[in-house]
Amino acid sequence: QVQLVESGGGLVQPGGSLRLSCAGTGTIFSINSMGWYRQAPGKERELVASITRNGSPTYTGSAKGRFTISRDNAKNTLYLQMNTLKPEDTAVYYCNADVLTTRGSIESNYWGQGTQVTVSS
Repeated sequence: QVQLVESGGGLVQPGGSLRLSCAGTGTIFSINSMGWYRQAPGKERELVASITRNGSPTYTGSAKGRFTISRDNAKNTLYLQMNTLKPEDTAVYYCNADVLTTRGSIESNYWGQGTQVTVSS
């Protein structure tokens, strides 16, 4: 079994920062692409940023220039540093990963349970 466990969410004032973490646990041989998604109330889930196994990042929308995605392959952990947060960044943030559970296995996609980020004064 594979689990992705997010942490680091919370309440922050506009202009503040948060760092989200996502730790992969269980039977993991390797993790390929990883990403952060978010879903605001009444809206569809959207991609925020993704990163390849070798560390090449991609950002979408307003994450560009404010958020930084990174990973530690040795720890099977994904990070999202969020700076200059805005009220419109308020959402549940989800971790996503493409995981190989054993050498030669078929890649499977997993989601974390989500962590709430609220930006409000």
